[in-house]
Amino acid sequence: MITKLVTIGSEQDLQKLEEAAKIMKDGGLVAFPTETVYGLGGDALQSDAAQKIYAAKGRPSDNPLIVHISRIEDLSKIAKNIPNEAYSLAEHFWPGPLTMIFDKRSCVPDSTTGGMDTVAVRMPSHPVALELIRRSGGFIAAPSANTSGRPSPTKASHVEEDLNGKIPMIVDGGSVGIGLESTIIDFTAPIPTILRPGFLTVEDFEPIIGEVRIDPGIIASDSKVKPKAPGMKYRHYAPGGALTIVRGNRKRVAEYIKTKAFEHGDSKKVCVLCLKCNENYYAHMEHLVLGNDMQEIAANLFSVLRICDDKKADIIYSEAIEETGLGRAIMNRLKKAAGGQIVDV
Repeated sequence: MITKLVTIGSEQDLQKLEEAAKIMKDGGLVAFPTETVYGLGGDALQSDAAQKIYAAKGRPSDNPLIVHISRIEDLSKIAKNIPNEAYSLAEHFWPGPLTMIFDKRSCVPDSTTGGMDTVAVRMPSHPVALELIRRSGGFIAAPSANTSGRPSPTKASHVEEDLNGKIPMIVDGGSVGIGLESTIIDFTAPIPTILRPGFLTVEDFEPIIGEVRIDPGIIASDSKVKPKAPGMKYRHYAPGGALTIVRGNRKRVAEYIKTKAFEHGDSKKVCVLCLKCNENYYAHMEHLVLGNDMQEIAANLFSVLRICDDKKADIIYSEAIEETGLGRAIMNRLKKAAGGQIVDV
C-alpha cells in the first residue's frame, strides 16, 4: 500500500481533507493531528474500520478506542446515562484534552469499544481534527497513530516511521501542542474516576464537579484485567532500549546513573533523560534534556524517547518527575515505557 502524505498549513488547505474524509467513509484509515498526539482514525460506527485500526497498529483488540466528535449534541447519539457533571466538564474543557466514559448506545460496534458496554468520547481542539470529523460523518475512532507499544507520535514523521505502507493517508498538521494523550474520566463509576492521567488533572475537575477519584489500577499487569480505558492494561510508549526510572535526591540520582553507566562500559550504549536544571551532572555522558517545566516535558517526552531509538540506545536512565499535577501524567507514561522499572536512591 502506498501512503499519501497531505500537508495542511493554512485554513485554505482544509479543503484537502475531503479526500481523507472519503477514505474514512469508505472504511479506510487516516492518521491526523490532534492537540495531544497524532491519531489513527477510522469510522467509529463501522465495525471493520476498528479491525483495520487494530491490525495496522498491532494493537490488542480488547483495548478500547476513543470516539472523537466535533459537536456536543453528538454525544447523546453514541452514549447514554450522561450525568450533568459530564456536561459541566464538557462546557469547561471541550474542545480539549478530555475523554469521558459512558454507557454506550447500540449503534457503537463492540469492536470499537473492545467488547465493553461503555464508550470513551472526546472532542479534540485541533482545527484539522475537528474539520476531518465533520467531513467524515461525525464519529472517528482513533487511538494514537503509532505501532502498538511504541512512543506516541507528536509529528507526522513519527507516524511515517511506524505506519508508512500500512494506511492510505497521513495528514500532516505540524507538531502537536500538548504531547500527552487526553485525560480519561469514567462517569459510569459511583464517583467520577480518572483512568488515565493527562494534561487536565483532579485539581482542574474538583472545583467544577466535586469529588474525583484516581483509579489505583491505572497501571495493571494482570492479563485477566479487562481494560476500561485505552492504555490501562498494556505496556506503552516504550523505546527499544531498556528504560529505568531513577527516583530520589538529584545528586544521588546522578551518582547512581553515572555509576551504572560506568559498569556497562563500552558494551552498551547508555543514554540519560534529565531535566534542564540537572544537565550539568551529565555533561560528559550521552544525554537528552526533557525540558524546563512540566508543560515542556510533556510536549517533549515522546519525541525524546524516539530519539533514544534513533541513537540506538541499549540502556536508558531517566530522572523521575514529581508526581503532582501534570507530573502525574508524565510519570504515568514514563512508568509504562519502563515497564514499571523504578529504582529509589
